[in-house]
Amino acid sequence: MTDDVHDDGAALERRLEAIMLVADEPLPLVTLATALGAPVPAVRQSLERLVSDYDGEIGGPRRGFELREVGGGWRLYVRPEHDEVVRDFVLTQSPTRLSQAALETLAVIAYRQPIARSSIAAIRAVNVDSVVRTLLGRGLITEAFTDAETGAIHYETTPLLLTQLGINSLDELPPISPLLPDGVEGFEELGAR
Repeated sequence: MTDDVHDDGAALERRLEAIMLVADEPLPLVTLATALGAPVPAVRQSLERLVSDYDGEIGGPRRGFELREVGGGWRLYVRPEHDEVVRDFVLTQSPTRLSQAALETLAVIAYRQPIARSSIAAIRAVNVDSVVRTLLGRGLITEAFTDAETGAIHYETTPLLLTQLGINSLDELPPISPLLPDGVEGFEELGAR
């Protein structure tokens, strides 16, 4: 192997790493090759060298992350032994932004708690199943109780939400009516604050 080929491979690996750092989903080999303007076999070799490097097989230390081929593409992942520390960091130190749908659902729950998923969906006029799961997973809401007659689970906010909002109680939330363009429409039958 000549120095030029080695230098080209190292440059390709650095460029691959740069793309992998910003990728939020697995990237197919062809997509990577196209983005880098490099032949598919060269990109595959570089990916394999990066995998070996991150695994500590090339003489360096094993990294806290790994490069895996999953779902038809390549992506960086936290090694399983570091899942707990990363999860704790993400949940407490660096909370990610919520989507507009999650914020709207969270507002409905905060103002109307305890509230069933069907009532949230009626107010928002969309299916809220995945959003509720996301909010539960982030610890911003919790299951308050299950209605004995209907079996519907009712949700309420958690102390973590108060911490994230920087307030001591939900009483510090602003009145909802002035914030809605048409007053309390959608909330009126539920007796909004």
